[in-house]
Amino acid sequence: MDPERQREIARKGGASVPSEKRSFSQDRSLAAQAGRKGGEASHGTKKDADAAEGQ
Repeated sequence: MDPERQREIARKGGASVPSEKRSFSQDRSLAAQAGRKGGEASHGTKKDADAAEGQ
């Protein structure tokens, strides 16, 4: 599929929900918390590895 067509379809998907219904647009701390949680899940928790090295 043409990359421009993909972008057009993606824009429509994002626009289908009004901004007041998007929780992350209303609560930045919720978005930040979700980002941290996703980062930990995808990259592992560095805190646990650091704690194990210190023992």
